[in-house]
Amino acid sequence: MTTSLDRAGGGRGAGMPVPAPSFTHLARLSDDTGLFEHARHAIVRREHGYCTDDVARGLLVASREPEPSAQVLRLAECYLAFLTHAQDGRGAFHNRLGHDRRWTDQPGLGDWWGRALWGLGTAAARHPADWIRTEALVAFSRGAARRSAAPHAMAFAGLGAAEVLRRHPGHAVAGALLDDAAGAVGPGDPDPRWPWPHQQLRYASAALAEVVIAAGHARDDAALLADGLRMLAWLCDVQVRDGRLSVVPVGGWRRDGARARHDQQPIEVAALADACATAAAITGDPAWRVRLGRAVGWFLGDNDLGMAMWDPATGGGYDGLTAHGPNFNQGAESTLALISTLQHARRWS
Repeated sequence: MTTSLDRAGGGRGAGMPVPAPSFTHLARLSDDTGLFEHARHAIVRREHGYCTDDVARGLLVASREPEPSAQVLRLAECYLAFLTHAQDGRGAFHNRLGHDRRWTDQPGLGDWWGRALWGLGTAAARHPADWIRTEALVAFSRGAARRSAAPHAMAFAGLGAAEVLRRHPGHAVAGALLDDAAGAVGPGDPDPRWPWPHQQLRYASAALAEVVIAAGHARDDAALLADGLRMLAWLCDVQVRDGRLSVVPVGGWRRDGARARHDQQPIEVAALADACATAAAITGDPAWRVRLGRAVGWFLGDNDLGMAMWDPATGGGYDGLTAHGPNFNQGAESTLALISTLQHARRWS
């Protein structure tokens, strides 16, 4: 089943066929414990083990499938079990588990904590199985009582809180977390040339704008919502080159500094797609569908090098766009970014 990019939002690649999201490679990267982090081409590299960060994203995409297959249902159960095992009694999470099933770190509140809460919050709100929703909400509520000093971690956690609030509007713990997440991001700069709240764009930047948008909508705070939309619009538009998406590379971009073009990471594209889908749902403004369409197009070949960033034979996403072409390794993060973006394309087709 395919959709077309013009219906997903337009852009230079309008009319390109958009494949349905495939979980084939994600299943290849998974076993009965969790989701392996790395692959060489499409072959799992078990020696690198698992990480909570990726498993949480796996739970997120599996939970928001509208009609999940038996395979996707099994993946969600596996990922939820991993996250509940990773969580300690105070709500923090281990991040790294070796192939020998031994944790290699102590529980903490880094990005993996935030992503765990995002995945759990999504499962608690959207998964079709009542028992999955119930267990995910218990784990989310335990973790949501904690706070991280890192704005990205807080943004990821806040997006999980926003998911919970859509299903449970009176969930006080989620409401407090979403408020604190928006506060951790901070207000946008009044300078229209750089309205971003920080002096550098680092990684998954759109998630920071998205959580401000979500908080403004949840609070019915028009000023906060407008601030988040202004941040996101700038972030999208400043990453367009010759009509196509050209995202800030892995090294980031500092205000008034030189901006490199490579290596571009799929996580940046997926974060933009997530945030634009949220903005489109809240505002109804078709401009957000155009921006979402550029993110979809990036994976399909409408990027700086004109090369597809996924492998139709395996269903895996490529790990990055280098100056010489794709990095053909198909790890968990890039494959999840592909699936997530294609889910939005399907929804808005």
